[in-house]
Amino acid sequence: MLLGHQDAWCEWREAGKGSRMHHAWLLAGRRGVGKASFAAAAARELLDASTELEHHPDILLLTHEPKDDKEERKRADGKPFELARSIRIAQVRRMQQRLTTRPTAGNRRVIIIDPADDLERNAANALLKSLEEPPEGTFFLLVAHSPARLLPTIRSRCRVLRFPVVPHGAMASLLAELAPGADQATRDAAVSAAAGSPGAALSFVDLDLGKTATLMRNILETGDPDFALRGRLAGAIGARPDRERLQAVLDLARSALADRLEAQTGSTLALIDAHSELVRLTGEQPTYNFDAGLLAMEIGTLLAKAAPASERANV
Repeated sequence: MLLGHQDAWCEWREAGKGSRMHHAWLLAGRRGVGKASFAAAAARELLDASTELEHHPDILLLTHEPKDDKEERKRADGKPFELARSIRIAQVRRMQQRLTTRPTAGNRRVIIIDPADDLERNAANALLKSLEEPPEGTFFLLVAHSPARLLPTIRSRCRVLRFPVVPHGAMASLLAELAPGADQATRDAAVSAAAGSPGAALSFVDLDLGKTATLMRNILETGDPDFALRGRLAGAIGARPDRERLQAVLDLARSALADRLEAQTGSTLALIDAHSELVRLTGEQPTYNFDAGLLAMEIGTLLAKAAPASERANV
């Protein structure tokens, strides 16, 4: 059982004891807290199955598919491929076609949608029809990192299971166990930046962002008057970082500013302004093609402006 899942399992199993278990469940919580793992385990438990998701005929998973036919061919050849940004209506239509047939191995079937908040608008509207009139024995598990992005009519038809974030102490212990080879600076940065998400913390460790975190803290301390730290920050981020690394870097910078706000070190207004600007950049990152070097300099400049040294220089 993953950290923080005890209450969710208790609620799920208690519901299963009833004569009529609710047909649609919304698994809500931060990305990386283990909602998808819970959904897979809950589906197997509901169907009394021991096989993995992809091998069970009555567990259907809707998630991001290859972006186009070219990327699909790459997947078929076992090569790295790019995913679509959303779950498409064609996927929902295929699932609905399956629902016109009986389950293969018993009288139950489970549909997992991960993440449901990435459904296209048309796909969400199509899904709503299945939630309104589900076939007997069909259960839906909707994994959602941002439930507010779902249609209110979808949310209203789901029973919500909430997955809390993991406290810092438990996160630190988990990383010490799962990533013993990482240095302490990297683990500390991962715990701080992940904001209670074990999956995000492990991703930070894998991306080896300890040096990046140290440089960000140094910029926040000194203001980087000669731009030297910002140049080193760009080098640490890399010339061609992928989207996952850029996302982690932005999360790390926001975390550094949030820590300063909590400690009330520096100009509160400057910290809030810098944090707001980083939130904007984070929202744009998935769809914009940022130049890595320019983005690193912009992040560094936002951190430098929020530093106490910068505030003194402007007095």
